[in-house]
Amino acid sequence: MRLRDRRHMEKPDIIIIPMIDIMFFLLVFFMLSTLYMVNLKTVDINMPQAAHAETQLKVTYVVTMKNDGSLWLEDKPIAEQELLKRVAQQQANNPQFTVVVRADQKLDYGMVIGLLDKIKGAGVTKVGLAADSAGGQ
Repeated sequence: MRLRDRRHMEKPDIIIIPMIDIMFFLLVFFMLSTLYMVNLKTVDINMPQAAHAETQLKVTYVVTMKNDGSLWLEDKPIAEQELLKRVAQQQANNPQFTVVVRADQKLDYGMVIGLLDKIKGAGVTKVGLAADSAGGQ
């Protein structure tokens, strides 16, 4: 039996290039998968479509107006006065506070404008209207 001398043993080669490739692949995979993980708690309504609708991810409140005129803050019903009180408090605490109104397309235009006016009257300067993209996403 022959004994091996440890000094003359070859060190194993570590090939790092495939490991770097796998790490970049995983990084890209997780970056792309998190883009689709934005979960907005909202009520289903039939929103109008717009060809140039943009996705905004920095929204503080999402208010939904159903076609019966009821208001929903995310996925919970809310009275108009309570909503206005909450948005006024949030605006006082956060100058970057944003409200997006999602309104059913069959809803009276005057009701939507009335709500937007009341929200602006509560001091909120950043208000938006939501629409589905025309691509059907």
